[in-house]
Amino acid sequence: MSKVTRATKALEQAGVAFTVHVYDYDPDADSVGLQAAEALGEPPGRVLKTLMTLVDGKPACVIVPSDREVSMKKLAAAFGGKSAAMMKPADAERMTGYKVGGISPFGQMRAVRTAVEAEAMAHDAVYMNGGQRGLQVRLAPKDAVAAVKAVVAPLVA
Repeated sequence: MSKVTRATKALEQAGVAFTVHVYDYDPDADSVGLQAAEALGEPPGRVLKTLMTLVDGKPACVIVPSDREVSMKKLAAAFGGKSAAMMKPADAERMTGYKVGGISPFGQMRAVRTAVEAEAMAHDAVYMNGGQRGLQVRLAPKDAVAAVKAVVAPLVA
């Protein structure tokens, strides 16, 4: 497995300090995020999942703790929209250039609006997908927010 991905290159170009962590990805896991947290020996609230969504029909990226569910109503409100829905996996892969289970908010094919769950900001460091299945990057949440120009808002149900 390569530890250099579009995501890690994007973080380096943004001058963000991060470390790379590899784990055994389980494609059959009920929750990829929870499986990553367990494999890394971290609490699920520090391992964030990246989800691709549509807010008023326009693509958006949402980042929440792996043990929480996104409130579509709160997500829409974070972007001043009326409605939000999950993006179809094939569309998410095409838009980001990453495979589901390896979608990172960093280095996507096209920059999209991004929102980060406010709870994540309480941690000194969090884990986010590093651009491929089984690869996480550990970084300060404020650096992640700055790197993708994210909105920080309450997003979980």
